Amino acid sequence: MAKLTVFEQRRRRVRTALRLKGGGRPRLSIHRTSQHIYAQVIDDSKGITLAAASTLEPSLRGATGATTTAAADVGKRLAERAKAAGVSAVVFDRGGFLFHGRVKALADGAREGGLEF
Repeated sequence: MAKLTVFEQRRRRVRTALRLKGGGRPRLSIHRTSQHIYAQVIDDSKGITLAAASTLEPSLRGATGATTTAAADVGKRLAERAKAAGVSAVVFDRGGFLFHGRVKALADGAREGGLEF
């Protein structure tokens, strides 16, 4: 088997823990690049995305997506859309990304918007 990168090891560890703690709740999955941040609420039992938001949206496109304020806005917007889809509690899947900076700002924005995790 090929050697995994540190990022992939972290990602597997996080996903394994989520399967144990998930309890049937949808998963709030994030992806961070150097320029943008993306988030979506996924129902793994049905294999569908319930809500999504990113810094690529036209209303958030004016400023760069590489800031914590933009990430917090994405979190708030995602929480609004998830609430509209009938989701109030999620499991936070940070992937292989460390929980600080923009990832933490997105999580705080989602909590502020009304999501529980």
